[in-house]
Amino acid sequence: MRYTRELAYDAPPEEVFAMLADPAFREKVGAAQGVVSIDVTLTPAGAGFTLVSDQVQNTAGLPAIAKKIAGDTTQAVITESWKDAGSGTIEITAPGKPTRATGTIRLSAAGGGTTYVQELDVVVKVPLIAGKLEKLMADNIDAGLTTEHAVGVAWLKGDR
Repeated sequence: MRYTRELAYDAPPEEVFAMLADPAFREKVGAAQGVVSIDVTLTPAGAGFTLVSDQVQNTAGLPAIAKKIAGDTTQAVITESWKDAGSGTIEITAPGKPTRATGTIRLSAAGGGTTYVQELDVVVKVPLIAGKLEKLMADNIDAGLTTEHAVGVAWLKGDR
């Protein structure tokens, strides 16, 4: 399943990029998302960086069929590899689970602000119900991005 989300920030791309490269921001997002635990590793790479966010997420509220696959909690490893302040790749995996999302992330100037775009291919390899589970995974990614955006808007206004 294809998933695309566009978000707007009232700050220039350099400020948004710096925020995304700050492990403290990522930890604050994890707390706002209600993750059980989060370990953020940032490695500078030329004009960009690689960020790995290894999270344990609570699966409360998921449908029974999804909980049967995921368990009471699930590990999600989000790897972002930014080549520069404009674009990068993203991969979301759940080790040991038949799920994966891969795609691109982009920042671009828009007026005095920034447009953030995430495009993913969401894949769940479970016969017969893959489409439903992919939709559920995309919905969870979307909810996470909504929270990340809210924390980001506040962060850029100085709420750190």
